[in-house]
Amino acid sequence: MQVQVTGITKRYGKKEVLKGAGFEASSGECIGIVGKNGSGKSTLLSILAGVLKPDTGVFLTDGQDVIINSELRHQNVAYVPQGTPLIGELSARDNLRMWYSAEELRTGLESGFLKVLGIDEFIDVPVNNMSGGMKKRLSIGCAINNNPKVLLLDEPSAALDLICREEIYAYFKAFLQSGGILILVTHELREIAMCDKCFLMKEGILVPYIYDENVSRLIELL
Repeated sequence: MQVQVTGITKRYGKKEVLKGAGFEASSGECIGIVGKNGSGKSTLLSILAGVLKPDTGVFLTDGQDVIINSELRHQNVAYVPQGTPLIGELSARDNLRMWYSAEELRTGLESGFLKVLGIDEFIDVPVNNMSGGMKKRLSIGCAINNNPKVLLLDEPSAALDLICREEIYAYFKAFLQSGGILILVTHELREIAMCDKCFLMKEGILVPYIYDENVSRLIELL
């Protein structure tokens, strides 16, 4: 899988939120996008996910533009926003049943990515009784029902405890090893360090950035 994002722009009235953002990625790569709040990171991710329409630009997967082909986007791309779009009164199992067949759910919990995420450990817990980490893992589990090749995540481990983060990172590793592409909006230094390519978003402009563990330099650039 090859991904190419080129010339993404977005304007709200006189405010230009994105100014020609773009990057490329290949199978097994993790892309990190870092920037201050309000710099345009989440807007870019929402456009790639099909939630928002760009004013200009393309999002190609193996040469085909998934911005104009929603069916192809659904086949290849999954999105996990900052929030947890789950039904609180239902258990993890019942939330997953809306996305998986009975056989797919059984296999995923026994030996698939749902197992890697540890969802089998709280499968019958109602969402309203879950911790933030459980909800985040379940949100990821629901999003990957179509076995996506590209996974978009907006601050996936924000406010999670260490154990939950480790389980999510274990899933990231397995997803990348399977040939998937991760595109992360993040503020977490560990996530920045695990990325193959990093980009800084500043006032709607996306530029390459090489993380050298110099946090002071990163803060200055932001």
